Amino acid sequence: MNTAGHSEAKAPRGLELTPFRGLRYDPDRVGSLAAVTSPPYDVVVRPDGLHHLQSADPYNIVRLILPEAATPEARNAQAADTLRRWRAEGVLAADPEPGLYVYEQRDGDGMVQRGVIGVLRVSDPGEQLVLPHEDVMPHIVADRADLMRATSANLEPLLLTYRGDDAATATAGLIARTAGQPPLLATTTEDGFHHRLWSVTDPAELTAVREELAGHQALIADGHHRWATYRRLRAEHSSPGPWDHGLVLLVDTTRYPLRVRAIHRLLHNVPVADAVAALHGLFRVRRIDAPLPAAMDVLAEAASTGNAFLLAGDGAFHLVDRPDPGLLARTVPADRPVAWRTLDATVLHATLLDHVWRVPDSPAHIAYIHDTAATVEKAERDGGTGVLMHPVHEDVVRDLARQGVTMPRKSTSFGPKPASGLVLRALDL
Repeated sequence: MNTAGHSEAKAPRGLELTPFRGLRYDPDRVGSLAAVTSPPYDVVVRPDGLHHLQSADPYNIVRLILPEAATPEARNAQAADTLRRWRAEGVLAADPEPGLYVYEQRDGDGMVQRGVIGVLRVSDPGEQLVLPHEDVMPHIVADRADLMRATSANLEPLLLTYRGDDAATATAGLIARTAGQPPLLATTTEDGFHHRLWSVTDPAELTAVREELAGHQALIADGHHRWATYRRLRAEHSSPGPWDHGLVLLVDTTRYPLRVRAIHRLLHNVPVADAVAALHGLFRVRRIDAPLPAAMDVLAEAASTGNAFLLAGDGAFHLVDRPDPGLLARTVPADRPVAWRTLDATVLHATLLDHVWRVPDSPAHIAYIHDTAATVEKAERDGGTGVLMHPVHEDVVRDLARQGVTMPRKSTSFGPKPASGLVLRALDL
């Protein structure tokens, strides 16, 4: 029964993580589990990465999350048809009973990340339960909403973090115990990450996790556009119903700290020579003739004392730092906390893009790329300017989010991100 119109006061609600019947690939029907997985949709470098994944296996998840057709309507219809066909053929099959999924990622350097995948109640911003730290682009939210409507599915979990207690907790204990058992699936993707997944269905354990998470607040680490999409779709559908919840991975960063990387920019129509010339008298610019790793080390050192960027695209690197204080005073909005005003992303957008280079923040002018080497390669190939960034610390991100202050979009890249294709959620299950 829909009680949205009732006026009685409701008790405060915390994070509500609910079990679901996961939709998973049948390993006997695909070449390998690794071959059907993909990075999240916004990390795939198109068209190179998209075509590489499409050729990896005819059932690769990119055919659902990034369908290709002549029009948006045709793309979404194609994804819906593909999902229906794969389910009918048994390529994707639903687990027999609802559960939460413990998910582990491990790399060759000893990094281990574990968390819990479930469906989370979609909350309003005023509840301060799920904190965004970046703005979103409306056209991407609209695109993801169209895809989710067409498929009636959450095709990939977004990544949320929370800060658990230092003491032993029910969720931490459950994850540790579960990780010692045989997994539902285990695979190693081409990036070298080992993935394992388990289903937890015991009612007592599910209740303990639910009660514990109800006392926590989450930060969106990756998936701002998908969370905004969940909120849009929930508003469009009657409640209660399946659109009240969205697929997430929750990670306790007290125990499993995430890596925070920068997201770089590629300016399509600005040659490096023009970008450098426009900075004369406004920033210090130094040419760095060194390989990419050494140049990034120079950037890290410069960023430790102030705003710094590395320009690429002409076969060399150009360190841009020491902005003119008067320029910053004129161009950076003064109505935000100091921590926000001094962010590299803030200075990049407010000062460099808006004022110095006058580049609109639109897909026709700027691409956002997670991979550093790919940014340099595309800049050199296309004759544009790659703007390489230094990452922000997670604590800065969380503190600003708690103040209700959003960072410029695509300011950070938290990881490792969950692989898409290991477990999906169909809303009719």
